[in-house]
Amino acid sequence: MTQRNLAGLKVGDSIPDLQLPAVSRRTLAVYAGASGDHHPLHIDSDYAKENGLGDVFAHGMLSAAYLGRLVTDWAGPARLRGLKMRFTGITHLYDEPRCTGRVTECFEHGGEARLRVEMQCVNQKGEQKIVGEAVVAVV
Repeated sequence: MTQRNLAGLKVGDSIPDLQLPAVSRRTLAVYAGASGDHHPLHIDSDYAKENGLGDVFAHGMLSAAYLGRLVTDWAGPARLRGLKMRFTGITHLYDEPRCTGRVTECFEHGGEARLRVEMQCVNQKGEQKIVGEAVVAVV
């Protein structure tokens, strides 16, 4: 991974978007296997329908992983100092997640220059699914 220079960023600057392929049944099966979360609402259509849902839907932590990937692809994992998220909607089967972020604060903590980045994951209709905040070291 190429080391990005974050020193010139200022409040309001955007970070590169992360566009992901549509969530498929395969996506959900692979994530269930990797995470160990085999809840039937995420992998069993019949179960989801029996429980009043139209179909299966993505694990919330899958969208959280996408936001984590957004910030670490951009700044690198070694610069990550903090990460928090809040779920705001369900990511449905065939949704196309797009993660975006922008700098909301430049500050110093313990002598280290840092950036606070506001992030969100939306689907192809712009419907918000998860919001988050990351703190990254500039150097």
